[in-house]
Amino acid sequence: MPRLLGVDIPDNKRVEIALRYIYGIGPTRAKLIVETMGLDPAMRAKDLSEEQLNKINSLITENHYKVEGDLRRDIAGNIKRLQSIQSYRGIRHRKGLPVRGQRTSTNARTRKGAPRTVGAAKKATK
Repeated sequence: MPRLLGVDIPDNKRVEIALRYIYGIGPTRAKLIVETMGLDPAMRAKDLSEEQLNKINSLITENHYKVEGDLRRDIAGNIKRLQSIQSYRGIRHRKGLPVRGQRTSTNARTRKGAPRTVGAAKKATK
């Protein structure tokens, strides 16, 4: 399994798809990297040589792309900042509710978690 920036990328996928396994590299940036390197679009990740892997690695670092730990740290810092200044978005993050204006009376299960039944106590027997 080839390793880039501390991430194992899958062997049998095309290079353009395999690069997306690195946090911070999406479809557009992966395509740009493949075009800049002059790689064959149909090439598989297992066929990359050590030299090509090193070039991809240096291309990512030279262009100052934020990936993996740096990007995760920045995003976490941004969320902490929003929470510390008690902005609306920060409060929503803290409460675990949708942040971008979605409805919550229905369909917010991904963010809110499993439904919790409230007020359904057992019937008292006489």
